[in-house]
Amino acid sequence: MRPLLVVLVTALALLVPAGPASAGTAPDYPEFPYAPTTYSEPFRGQFHFSSQSGWMNDPNGLVFANGLYHFFYQHNPHGLEWDTMHWGHATSPDLVHWTQKPIALEPGVHPGTLFSGGGVVDKANTSGLKTGALDPIVVFSNTNGVSVFYSNDNGRSFQAYDQGRKQIEIPDESRDPNVVWDADRRQWVMVVWSNRGGNGVDIYTSPNLLKWTFASRYAADWLFECPDLFVLPVDGKPQWVLTSATSEYVVGTFDGTTFRTDRLQPKKMNHGTTFPGGTFYAAETFDNTPDGRVVQMAWQGGNRGSTWTGNASFPVALGLVASPDGPKITRTPVAELDSLRADTRTWRNTTVTATNNPFAGVLADTYEITARFDLRGATAREFGFALHSRSDGTADRTVTYDRAAKTLYGKPFQPVNDEVSVRILVDRGQLEIFGGDGLFSLADNVNFDSAAVSQGIRLFANGGTVRLKDAKFTRLGTSWGTAQSTLESNLAGPWHATAGSWTDVAGGKQAQTTGDSFYLSASTGGDATYQGDLRLDTAQAAGLTFRATPEGAGYTANIDASGVVKLWRPGRDIATYSTPIAQGRTYHLRVQTTGPRIQVWLNHGTSPIIDATDTAYSSGRFGANVYRGAATVQNLNTGAAFATFPSGPWTAVGGTWTTTPDTLRANASADAFYLSDRVVTDLVYEGDLSIVNGTAAGLTFRATPEGAGYTANIDAGGVVKLWRPGRDIATYATSIVPGRTYHLKVQATGARLQVWLDRGTSPIIDATDTTYAEGRLGLNVYAATAAVRRLTVG
Repeated sequence: MRPLLVVLVTALALLVPAGPASAGTAPDYPEFPYAPTTYSEPFRGQFHFSSQSGWMNDPNGLVFANGLYHFFYQHNPHGLEWDTMHWGHATSPDLVHWTQKPIALEPGVHPGTLFSGGGVVDKANTSGLKTGALDPIVVFSNTNGVSVFYSNDNGRSFQAYDQGRKQIEIPDESRDPNVVWDADRRQWVMVVWSNRGGNGVDIYTSPNLLKWTFASRYAADWLFECPDLFVLPVDGKPQWVLTSATSEYVVGTFDGTTFRTDRLQPKKMNHGTTFPGGTFYAAETFDNTPDGRVVQMAWQGGNRGSTWTGNASFPVALGLVASPDGPKITRTPVAELDSLRADTRTWRNTTVTATNNPFAGVLADTYEITARFDLRGATAREFGFALHSRSDGTADRTVTYDRAAKTLYGKPFQPVNDEVSVRILVDRGQLEIFGGDGLFSLADNVNFDSAAVSQGIRLFANGGTVRLKDAKFTRLGTSWGTAQSTLESNLAGPWHATAGSWTDVAGGKQAQTTGDSFYLSASTGGDATYQGDLRLDTAQAAGLTFRATPEGAGYTANIDASGVVKLWRPGRDIATYSTPIAQGRTYHLRVQTTGPRIQVWLNHGTSPIIDATDTAYSSGRFGANVYRGAATVQNLNTGAAFATFPSGPWTAVGGTWTTTPDTLRANASADAFYLSDRVVTDLVYEGDLSIVNGTAAGLTFRATPEGAGYTANIDAGGVVKLWRPGRDIATYATSIVPGRTYHLKVQATGARLQVWLDRGTSPIIDATDTTYAEGRLGLNVYAATAAVRRLTVG
């Protein structure tokens, strides 16, 4: 969406930022954290997504990838009004329970104007961008041309393809690229709004998401901003649907080059206020849904709270039905809404009058109502529901059907077989109305008063009576709090703290406590491998807790600032291992339990530093523990461990080194090393390296405990380099793409140093240097975030 939106909003009201209010650099990407929230503020939707804080507008790049729905959106994390655009990010396993994630695309880190765009999942790897086991998420943004960004870690980080250069150049004003797969012709299709002599979309095609060919243009005065193109069947025949930001649409055909329709005047799929900042705008559909549904979400700009502006409409499944006026879209809330249902009440065959209210005594804050009214014999002038009503007869909003005007909520609505059917979703700041099997839909923002005295529901009929054929009221619970925002973990939620406070920070979950505090997942187990990253900020100790009760009684393996790693349970220190523990440094612990046997590993050493037995607890919850002060935990996972060569515990020299869970990740603003205690002379050393963003990452060998030695690295500047302090020994020019995994192998034989790239048969570097004859094996990262896997020594 264009920056002109700023004129449609009120005066600037800034948030107090929780972190630096400026674009980040590669090592500290992404901007985070947000101010903490329980999502219980007045007018905050309980089952409509809103950003944890800051401004949100258009949905961007909605995809289902690698087991999660990803909702990206236009976002200003530093204020309550439109400003410099970022791409916000949230994930959900079911389209209902959303979890705020760190920012996906950030100005200053990702090039271009990061305005509205689309996204797809490249399951067949047509782009060749895939580097690991996960399907790439590929998204498109920029203005007056299109740039490509991609993620190989399920949206945790994004890289700019071709350094962000526009893969499509458009000389006219343009924005909002949207991409869909054309299965019949096995090609990708993109529509981009452009002002090429008026409103319309430019259509491009591509075999690989990277190289695009202009195919045609579809011009239409009504087609302004945020187009979406998708396929829906009607009577078993697939039809192509083209929509605009204002919810207008036409149905037609696409022959691989040109979109055509015989309906020049569009229909409207939603009766809300469909302008920027209104109650329904810039809707977009999900790519790659697992069941083939076409699921849509839109921006509702009318919702405002103390720390956020805007929300998303509740996701709906789209359908297409035939009518004398051509195919029409239906919108139906997704069935996953059932996961929030609580108590239900039903009514059947009841006469409604001005004084007979079947819903009398029902009090609710967030809920759903479905009802069918029989118009045969009806005498009422109007009937409907007064929502959040009070004893004085007032209500926050009334949903009325006018029989004479044939309008629902003031919008045209034709009865079907003398019947009016409605479905109403009531949230704290949102009202959505559906009717006629989804042919009617309307999204609104309403500031509902959640006070107990304002939670009544009044079903009324004015000027006569109407028969209620049937109705159902269902209370809807909150969708928030089931997953973690910044804590990376495969453990199930909800999580709970036993004491202290646990808040989201850029590095994971941070505890502040005066004594022992536990943060416990809903996952339980007996025999398991459990691992995580721990950092003492000011705390005395922090650790991994396992086989625990809901109160935290169980086993804990911790790092302690007194200089030990300790395995303990309430009432007993089972075993300790002496080693320096520094505040501000991240340590990795791994625990393996087999019956009464408990083993603990430190920093990827191949031998356990603790090997003990205890029979007090055989099973229980997984979580974390912090004692007396502040500490941060991250990457709490059961299962696979980072694979490396035999060594004792590794030591960090600068930077932050974490494990997620079988990948070692590094983050540093300058040179940083991670060194094993393995000292070698002649060697063959290899591993897989990826620059997530930033400058360089490499294999270090023959190094001192401070990291002075040889390093062979990949550098995003376009070289593989062999260097030592004070000298670049040799370089090899080649394209190094951020996000792509490269295999490096080094062989040192006396003074001869050789480097191979991507399992080539010949070394790309073959040089000599006599400075270092022996030393430690390790890793290096420079001004970057990097990922490392599968280190081996021959």
